[in-house]
Amino acid sequence: MRAMLPDGHGSVVMDDVPDVTAGPGEVLVEVEAYSINRGETFLLDEPRPGWRPGKDVAGTVLSAGPGAGFHPGERVVAHPEHSGWAERAVVPGDRLALLPDSVSTTVAAALPLAGLTALRLVRVVGALPGRRILMTGASGGVGHYFVELAAAGGARVTAVCSTLTRGRRLLDRGACGVVTDVAQAHGPFDIVVETVGGDVFGRAWRQLAHRGLFVWMGQVSRQPSTIDFFDWTGGSNATMRKFLYTDDEADDSADLATLVQLVAQGRLHPEIGRTDNWSRTPEVLGDLLNRAVRGNVVLEVTT
Repeated sequence: MRAMLPDGHGSVVMDDVPDVTAGPGEVLVEVEAYSINRGETFLLDEPRPGWRPGKDVAGTVLSAGPGAGFHPGERVVAHPEHSGWAERAVVPGDRLALLPDSVSTTVAAALPLAGLTALRLVRVVGALPGRRILMTGASGGVGHYFVELAAAGGARVTAVCSTLTRGRRLLDRGACGVVTDVAQAHGPFDIVVETVGGDVFGRAWRQLAHRGLFVWMGQVSRQPSTIDFFDWTGGSNATMRKFLYTDDEADDSADLATLVQLVAQGRLHPEIGRTDNWSRTPEVLGDLLNRAVRGNVVLEVTT
């Protein structure tokens, strides 16, 4: 079968790899679409031996091992640990959810990592009605999902994006404001969600209210986060939390099913900034790294 392999230079190349089969508790999926996550682009810089990218896929079940809980012909969205950028992928049975006819595989492919991250981030934040939230680096897939979920729960979300153009859809999703610099935000905020790193980290901290919650969840700038804790501006008696979307107690299958249900009900809208043929994955990777795409990128797999 064909798959995208790391080329050793931060991108991928299509090549033939051995066919895969489902073992006990596993499902073999014919991949119809997959989404690219920024974290995977970083892993391509120094790929582990034998590793192939691909954590977000959607398609049709070809076969299932004993105890997997799925059947051939069922449409699914899946969140494999890796190797999903291929014609077929093996996924543990507890990392898939069924798709109704109303949700296409192209739309579903944009759900797993970004959607799971946003859903679990909302849970970490806690009660939402009336809470003031500041989110940096909000124009990606996670940001669009989080803003829509938090706003629907009654929060007042201010989004920080590199340009107003990249952030305009966030207003449609419920953001009460979009700014291009943390300093432009009118704090203090009950909750700050920081995703950029560098000096943005410290400047975002200064926007935090007394006894507020500061959630660190990444540094897309790839610059180490910096903060001066002797700067007492903002965040007095506050809580800082490191958030990772992976959690041993989290149920990927149940959370994927929740995301699918929200989409089917018209209560969650994946922001797909670009759809293309999977043969163009290397070009799309370049555009994503150059921040030429807003929201999620989805590649459609053709035979």
